[in-house]
Amino acid sequence: MPSLDNLLIVVAIAFAAPFALGLLPKLRLPSVVLEIVAGIVVGPSVLGLVEVDQAVEVVALIGLAFLLFLGGLEIEFPRLRGEVLRLTALGFAFSFGLAIVVAFLLELGGLIETPFLVAIALCATSLGVLIPVLKDAGEISSPFGQLVIAAGTIADFGAVILLSVFFSGEGGVGSTILLIGALVLLAIVLFVAVQTAERSSLIRADLLRLQDTTAQIRVRGAIVLLIGFAAIAEELGLETILGAFMAGAMLSLLDRDQQMTHPDFRRKLEAVGFGIFIPVFFVASGIQFDLDALVSSASNVVMVPIFLAALVVVRGVPALVYREILDRRRTAIAGMLQATSLPFIVAATAIGEELGLVSAAEGAALIGAGLLSVLLFPAIGLALLSDGDDDRPPDSAEMRPGMAM
Repeated sequence: MPSLDNLLIVVAIAFAAPFALGLLPKLRLPSVVLEIVAGIVVGPSVLGLVEVDQAVEVVALIGLAFLLFLGGLEIEFPRLRGEVLRLTALGFAFSFGLAIVVAFLLELGGLIETPFLVAIALCATSLGVLIPVLKDAGEISSPFGQLVIAAGTIADFGAVILLSVFFSGEGGVGSTILLIGALVLLAIVLFVAVQTAERSSLIRADLLRLQDTTAQIRVRGAIVLLIGFAAIAEELGLETILGAFMAGAMLSLLDRDQQMTHPDFRRKLEAVGFGIFIPVFFVASGIQFDLDALVSSASNVVMVPIFLAALVVVRGVPALVYREILDRRRTAIAGMLQATSLPFIVAATAIGEELGLVSAAEGAALIGAGLLSVLLFPAIGLALLSDGDDDRPPDSAEMRPGMAM
């Protein structure tokens, strides 16, 4: 039986990080940053108190799957249409084109080894960080907030698909696309089957009766969906994160009446994910962070601000396409917010290091840049939002006239 000593330290850190931040409400620091930093401190790079053993690895793997699952669940498909879909899709295409250019320039400078993988890693946005930021600013339901969320959704979905197509699967790109198509087809078949089953009054009544008892039947069903798609993706030779993300997206489509029949369902899933598994993944990522490789030379340390600037270029500059419907200030804020990225960078670098495509120093620098983006960009965005709201006349509009979404 594997020892639980290391896992105990990890879960203790997972508890202590948000608890400590709660005692300092004026310190606007996402707990994920403190979790990763604490993992670095207790890990082999600094104090050497803990290592990622079998128990920690299993819980962290489920945490990564849960993170992508909840990311897929955040997709609001009804909002991805019309002008919003056109602009956010155009913005992501612009972002990916910039990412390729930036990554190949970094390769020419001798800073990275696999430019295409780095380009994909730079394309995502941390929705899990931005959603609380937008809620705190009272912008979560505004046209501006919904545009930022839609852009982050498209970016996350696109990044996961690109990573799966080009860096998973045992064959070439063509065979990987076919495998992804098979997984999508399975999702469609299951979606139709579940929708058909839910039309049965007997099944609906059973779900309602068991959803808030010790059975927690909806939560159990969601876990089956998550683990099932992650396992199938792995069996097909694809990344488990793709299966987890698709499971969350499918549940988002299935779970349309949550406010009427089960308003606490998603809150329960977030409690399981963010309360148990996801923080273990972030702390474990910190433990595995190779600080020695990063600080072994000045050139490695310099990569951190370079990658941070790359995030601003790749994710920030494409926000210019939103000028059609946003004023100049909110366009700049949208660019700053969508340049915030960490979880996907951590996942992509872990995959890259496992495949031997990313060096330890390169991976550490990418994660370091992601940490700084989470520390700096949301705070800057919040400050700009607050300043603009103070200066704006009470009846002024945030959107350009005639361009409401």
